[in-house]
Amino acid sequence: MSVDEILNAIPPLAIYVIVGLVIGIESVGIPLPGEIVLVSAALLASQHDSLSPVWIGVCASAGAIAGDSLGYLIGRKGGPRLFAWAGRKFPKHFGPTHIAKARALFAKRGVWAVFFGRFVALLRILSGPLAGSLHMSYGKFFAANAAGGIVWAGGTTALVYYLGTIAEKWLSRFSWIGLGVAVLVGVIVTLVVRKRMAAQEPGPDEVSEQA
Repeated sequence: MSVDEILNAIPPLAIYVIVGLVIGIESVGIPLPGEIVLVSAALLASQHDSLSPVWIGVCASAGAIAGDSLGYLIGRKGGPRLFAWAGRKFPKHFGPTHIAKARALFAKRGVWAVFFGRFVALLRILSGPLAGSLHMSYGKFFAANAAGGIVWAGGTTALVYYLGTIAEKWLSRFSWIGLGVAVLVGVIVTLVVRKRMAAQEPGPDEVSEQA
């Protein structure tokens, strides 16, 4: 069962909660498909009036901000032990090479790494714990984290919702166009066949000669 099918079977309120929780847990540092859930929910909202894209964006933003803040606190308390444990459990996401590159980026770019990290899958997971382990000022971290979370969640939701609405209208029009073309082709084929059959029918003189 796909993410779309799962979300389609869940009440709207539960979808808002799921979007916020999945993105929040991902932002803490646990690799979950937060972006896939957000995109699927926004696309679903474009097809069902019962879902509000505004609330999807709000819950996603809240989950991103809260999750990153919790990840920051965890990273500040026990960053090295956390990354050592994560490297053993999730080597594809938290291997020594990944951590070293992300740490160097955060040390060099600071708050900009936190803001733009929200748009990169790996940095989205590592943002909070890395900033905390590097003892970045929480005030600067929170400002960059909140701005990045709102822009990422709100922008993604708005873009997917808008494209989904346009696609649905376009496909609806296309279905009517397709039906019209099919009817027109059917009429033309019918006229051509009748014309050819009429041309092949014997005339009165030919009938009398055959008689």
